[in-house]
Amino acid sequence: MKIVLFLLAALCLCLLALGILRFLDWRGDRQEWQRLAALQPAAPPIYGSDRVAGLPDPARRYFGFTIAEGTPLLPVAEIDMGGRFSLGTKEAPNYQPMEARQILAAPEGFVWSVRLRGGMPISGSDTGTWMRFRILGLVPVVRVGGTDDHRRSAFARFAAEAVFWSPAALLPGPGVTWSELDEDTARVTLRRGDLEQAVDVTVDAEGRPLHVSMQRWTDANPEKVHRLQPFGGYLSDFREVGGYRLPFRVEAGNMFGTDAYFPFFLAEVTDIRFPPPE
Repeated sequence: MKIVLFLLAALCLCLLALGILRFLDWRGDRQEWQRLAALQPAAPPIYGSDRVAGLPDPARRYFGFTIAEGTPLLPVAEIDMGGRFSLGTKEAPNYQPMEARQILAAPEGFVWSVRLRGGMPISGSDTGTWMRFRILGLVPVVRVGGTDDHRRSAFARFAAEAVFWSPAALLPGPGVTWSELDEDTARVTLRRGDLEQAVDVTVDAEGRPLHVSMQRWTDANPEKVHRLQPFGGYLSDFREVGGYRLPFRVEAGNMFGTDAYFPFFLAEVTDIRFPPPE
């Protein structure tokens, strides 16, 4: 009986510790979300094509398509999404149904809070600082972050996603420059502190962004070694949101543009908002 009581007490203590850890993670996500939301300007400037007059032609077309004249420039976006997320490989993708919400505030950061509902439920968050995932909402299976490798990889992610969902964050200015690669492709380079990421944007004749690509710092390779690798994806199903035209379908993955391309992220957006500052 004493052994049973001891085991029950140990189990209760373990569950309590996991519950406290889960609460601290939730509070950290919430605080980071609020920090990023507060970066939304209270009195945003208004978009005019004169802001991009000096940019290369594909970049001007990109902004002409994605931001309407007279639109308030709101760089912080919130995105709700469904779709599928892979927990496998190109040969065995093991796609899981996904539900996620995200705040994106390039070049400052992002919070992506997600639940995967196939098989064993997995939930957690990814940010520019940490990656934390649990099974059954409680048991940690991934807890990484706080390293230069993670910061560099995360910075690449929200630089690319700014092209998707927050074009106002990419207007030329401190930390943002554009150059031309060819008649339909422009390169935007974001800088923040010691971090720098170039993203190539290919547009059609109207300026609709068709796909993005970049060299991303990642360990998504068989050797699990951090190095620069091709990354990118395709954009489609553009809809109007408060003066912006944004993709509601995004496919992205590693080794973009090669035979090894594997789209592990298949997002179907359900809502995009540009909230006022909290």
